Amino acid sequence: MDRTEPRLVATVEHGVATVVIANPAKRNAMTPAMWRSLPELLDRLSADPAVRVLVLTGAGDTFCAGADISTLREGAESAQDLAVAAEEALAAFPLPTLAAVRGYCVGGGGQLAAACDLRFAEEGASFGITPAKLGIVYPASSTRRLVALVGPATAKHLLFSGELIGTERALRTGLADEVLPAGGLDERVEEYIRVLASRSRLTQAAAKEFAAGRTDREAYWAGEARTSADAAEGVAAFLERRAPRFTYATGPTGTAG
Repeated sequence: MDRTEPRLVATVEHGVATVVIANPAKRNAMTPAMWRSLPELLDRLSADPAVRVLVLTGAGDTFCAGADISTLREGAESAQDLAVAAEEALAAFPLPTLAAVRGYCVGGGGQLAAACDLRFAEEGASFGITPAKLGIVYPASSTRRLVALVGPATAKHLLFSGELIGTERALRTGLADEVLPAGGLDERVEEYIRVLASRSRLTQAAAKEFAAGRTDREAYWAGEARTSADAAEGVAAFLERRAPRFTYATGPTGTAG
C-alpha cells in the first residue's frame, strides 16, 4: 500500500491496540473509506483476546482535522451517516479507549475524540466542532455526547461559533482529561495505558456501560461478578502485597453499548 494513501493503521502490542489516523496530505482528514473501515476494524480488535486497551491517535503532529471536505460534494448526508456510524462504533467499544491528541482535533476529529473514554492532549493542540462553518446540521447523537462531556454552554459555544479552543480551555471544560508538555504525551499515554491494562476488565467493562446509562445491564453484570474470579484475586493480591492477575475476558454479550 502507498504510505501516502489515506488509511487507518492498527497495531497490537503488549495488550494495547493503537489505531493511527493517517492522511498526512490533509492533516489526517477522514475520507469516506476511512469512516467506513473504522467500525469493522474496531469489531476485529474487540474480538482479539490480546487487546486490553485502545489508543486512537493521528500520524505525525496532528490528530485529525475532520472529514475530507472535498468528499462532502458527494453528499453531505451520506458522509455524515458514515461518520456517525464510526463514532458510535468507537463509543461502543467494550474496552477502555484513549485519544492521544496533538495539533488539530477538529470537526470529525472532535467527534472521534469525544467518543473515546478519555482524551490526553499535548500543549498546543486545538479543539473545535465546526459544522457552523459549512452549514451542516451536527448529528443529534453527536450533540448529546458533546453536551454530556463538556456541558450545554461549552457545547453551544463550540457548535454556534465553530471557533477553536486551546488545551487550557479544553482541560477546564472536560474536553481534555490531561494536558502534557511538548514531548511528554507519548510517555504519559504509555504509562497510563499500562495501568489500565493491569486492572480488572470486569470492572472496566461494567463501569463503561453504567457510565453510558445502561441501567438495563445491572442484572447481567451482577451475574458476571458472581461467577468471575476477579474479586477474589483482587483481595488475595492486596493481602499478599502483589500485583493482581485478573482473568475476566469480555464475551460477545459483555460489550458496552
